[in-house]
Amino acid sequence: MTDGVRVSQADLDQIGRLMQALVTLRETEQAILDASEKYMKLSAQDMRALHYLIVARNRDATVTPSMIAAHLKISPASTTKLLNRLERGGHIVRNMHPTDRRAFAIAITPETAVAAKETVGRQHARRVHAAARLTSDERETVIRFLLDMAQEISITDAEWATQAP
Repeated sequence: MTDGVRVSQADLDQIGRLMQALVTLRETEQAILDASEKYMKLSAQDMRALHYLIVARNRDATVTPSMIAAHLKISPASTTKLLNRLERGGHIVRNMHPTDRRAFAIAITPETAVAAKETVGRQHARRVHAAARLTSDERETVIRFLLDMAQEISITDAEWATQAP
């Protein structure tokens, strides 16, 4: 019995395999992140910034330093350091903003965009292929399960998560 719900041994075994599958997925995703950071010689924060720039480029959106700061939840000073580091590494360019001459528009370089596509982009495409192999009903079941699990384990209302030890 788990939380007042009767669960057979066969169901418990299957739930155990499901939990192990989630662990395997997390470990695989972490290995992808680690390998891509090493390949591109970037930190996780740098990679998140570049991903944001790639998404913005695909949407034909102009990105400012303040937008990057808000997305990454970092200070303007940290954003400046991050952008300086990415610019020195040849990963981004700063141009004058097309409509606001007081601001910069930040863009990913074509070389870095290609490198990201060849690494993380290919892995993401494989995720899409795995999802495409499911039926519509199977995808809805997986979506419902993942969202329900996220809600169940959310720390939003957990006192221990907001209190110092």
